[in-house]
This record gives sequence, C-alpha cells and structure tokens, in this order.
Amino acid sequence: MSEKVAPDTASENFSYESEKELQLVSFKLAEEEFGVEILRVREINRMVTVTPVPESPTFVEGVIHLRGKAIPIVDLRKRMGLSGRAHDEDTRIIVVELDDQLVGFVVDSVSEVLRIHTSITESPPAMVAGIDEECTTAVGKLGDRLLVLLDLAEVFSEEEQIAIKKAA
Repeated sequence: MSEKVAPDTASENFSYESEKELQLVSFKLAEEEFGVEILRVREINRMVTVTPVPESPTFVEGVIHLRGKAIPIVDLRKRMGLSGRAHDEDTRIIVVELDDQLVGFVVDSVSEVLRIHTSITESPPAMVAGIDEECTTAVGKLGDRLLVLLDLAEVFSEEEQIAIKKAA
C-alpha cells in the first residue's frame, strides 16, 4: 500500500515566488519605456482640455473633470525633468489611484499591457533613465527593450503630494 506524502510547501512557495508574474501597463516618455502595475491604473484616456490651477507646482498641468470628480493632471515629462513636447494624437492620460486619490499622468503614448515574469527583472541601478532609485521598483529586460518599472507613489515628495491634493 502506498502512502501519500504531503507536498513540500516550502519548495512549492519558492517555485511560485520565482515564477511570479507582473501585469503592467507600458508607456513611453521621450525614448524611454516605463511600466506601472495594472492594479493601480483606473483608466487610460486620450488627451483632453486641462483646466489650469493657479499656484500649483509647475509639473501640475491642472485638472480635468472625470465622472463628476476633479482629477489633478501631472505632466510626467516635467516631473521627471525631461524636455517638454507638444501633445499629439498618441498622448494619453493614465489615471491611477495614489493614497486614495485619483491622479492623471500625461505620457507620450501607451504601448501595451504586458505580463512579465519577475525572473526577467532586476533591481534598479541608483539612477536609470535620469530617474532616482526611489521612483523605480525594477528594470525588466524584454529582448532588446529595457522597461523601467515605476512606483508612481514615490514620484512626489510629501509637500508635492499636498500641493496635488489642493489642486483637486
């Protein structure tokens, strides 16, 4: 009579963790490609008219009204210290939830929704694509492409977060 042995859960967990999959929305700013966790993204919209808000930080373009809510709009190019660019038909607003507040980020274009395994990511260097390490969670290698994974909650200082909330 054969005896059933319980699977080794420690090795199962290790295997599961090493095969963990990330689901991301990828987008472009200048020539760089970035990704954010899809669970943070509420929606992606075409560029619309943004109402300026006086005395807001330079990277806050203003607000849009979306389903009855005022959503502050951040120009991610300006926030990252990149040169400005005129909006075109590819420009998108990625609306994400940060600390129970919706914030829209203007990006050059949205590329795709990706599923990547953590095995193809590595810790970010101190500065990648001109962005501080605190804002990046990892760098993914996708063939000949490099995808910088951002933590949009870490893009702003506490003072900037307060200013963004006031803009709404």
